[in-house]
Amino acid sequence: MPNERPILLVEDNPDDEALTLCALSKNRIDNPVVVAHDGVEAVDYLFANGAYSGRKVEELPAVVLLDLKLPRIDGLEVLRRIRADARTAVLPVVILTTSRENLDLRQAYSLGANSYIRKPVDYDRFERAIGLLGHYWLDLNETADSELRGAY
Repeated sequence: MPNERPILLVEDNPDDEALTLCALSKNRIDNPVVVAHDGVEAVDYLFANGAYSGRKVEELPAVVLLDLKLPRIDGLEVLRRIRADARTAVLPVVILTTSRENLDLRQAYSLGANSYIRKPVDYDRFERAIGLLGHYWLDLNETADSELRGAY
């Protein structure tokens, strides 16, 4: 049975958002996608605050695709907040960024990122990367968060 939990895409660039959504579709990754356009919106979604206050906080996304260079709260701070809360501590987070900074890479992993992917410039490579990423995290990977969801 396919994973019906949403993907949380945290992306402020409209072109990258459109490319990611297109690549997910072309790879037949049919999970609903929730798009947060900055770090505050991502945190609000995850913790059911602000515009998402009616959402059940225990219904977590299957995976978070997190850009680093975001307005209001950057991706590393979003990751820090995800890992600091018991409800989201084991939520799969994949950094999906154009950043070539080794410091960003090291910080992301030290804060608990599950994966760090630099967005390929070439669309065909990007589409393949999204397909591999989606199928791994949604179809193959076993997560611990399902055990935690029952506790809240």
